[in-house]
Amino acid sequence: MSSPTDAFVPAPNGALWQTIAPAEAGFDPERLKAAVEFAREQESPWPRSLYYPDGSYVGNVEWNERGPWTEIVGPVRERGGPAGLILKSGRIVAEWGDTARTDMTFSIAKSYLAVLAGIAFDDGLIKDVEEPVGATVAGPVFAGAHNGQITWRHLLQQSSEWQGEIFGKSDQVDHNRQIGPGADNSRKGQRRELKTPGSFYEYNDVRVNVLSYALLERFRRPLPEVLRERVMDPIGASPDWRWEGYSTSFTDIDGRSIQSVPGGGHWGGGLFIGARDHARFGLLIGREGDWGGRQILSRDWVRRMLTPSPTLANYGYLWWLAARPGVPAASFSALGAGSNVIWVDPEQDVVAVLRWINGAQTDGFIDRLVAARG
Repeated sequence: MSSPTDAFVPAPNGALWQTIAPAEAGFDPERLKAAVEFAREQESPWPRSLYYPDGSYVGNVEWNERGPWTEIVGPVRERGGPAGLILKSGRIVAEWGDTARTDMTFSIAKSYLAVLAGIAFDDGLIKDVEEPVGATVAGPVFAGAHNGQITWRHLLQQSSEWQGEIFGKSDQVDHNRQIGPGADNSRKGQRRELKTPGSFYEYNDVRVNVLSYALLERFRRPLPEVLRERVMDPIGASPDWRWEGYSTSFTDIDGRSIQSVPGGGHWGGGLFIGARDHARFGLLIGREGDWGGRQILSRDWVRRMLTPSPTLANYGYLWWLAARPGVPAASFSALGAGSNVIWVDPEQDVVAVLRWINGAQTDGFIDRLVAARG
């Protein structure tokens, strides 16, 4: 999985990003063209405004969200059309649509949070992922017999079973939630009996927001500021991306009012970013945190992120792992509703980014991309 320290990396934003012809990159040109056309044609069914004609937010409709926690409390921006790019060994082998447009990216932000947790780990702000979060994050959020058991690993693997309300949203809102094509959310939001932290996986955006809050408490700085300084600027990302929180998510840190940021756009906000910046991020993780000989994130942390969880075999630390036949066993993804995808095959040094593809067709694109490699 590791790459040589002299492996090519793209020049910083604003400079020309080198391209490579499909055949030279080891792709069948016609098959690669077919994969790209498939991505173009399978546009997300979500309205461009992200609101339906009756005024309903796409997230509330997508997840069958009702009740007291449906209010949209972060910014929402109209989305663009299908876009994406494919990298081979850091060079662009295919690109389509507006790959610089800073659109919402929904739960891909979770994978960025996992990297920030790695920066905290590398810096010693998290000394042990098995340590209870409440040992270093003071206050009521991780207090009590139940929440006091929660470790950093539980939060990162979405098995924390954290209970409570933060920034006006209760953990109950995502009880019984399902995700992906064919998800049945008829029981979503119905309270269920909680299990022991670490014993049960549930995709729960409130609990991810609790992780983000905990990281803010450890860094004592806005997380977007840390991400820009420690990751995005060093890998030459554009200055255009931003990470927006909620109107309700400000908290006091050493006398400063700082906005905690969410792990998606469930109630608005989240990471607004372009496909080219996503591609740099995917390339960094595919090369185990190395960027042209500079170790941005420790290899140890990247390997931890991509290790299967005990409660869900195709999930690591907020990254999705290969889970079906026909795809490279070492491949992994950051996924966001809408659908937004960063797919990485580290063994072939291939990165693909998709914006606004119909989620039910994502596997179809990946299958075509893999077939184009022969």
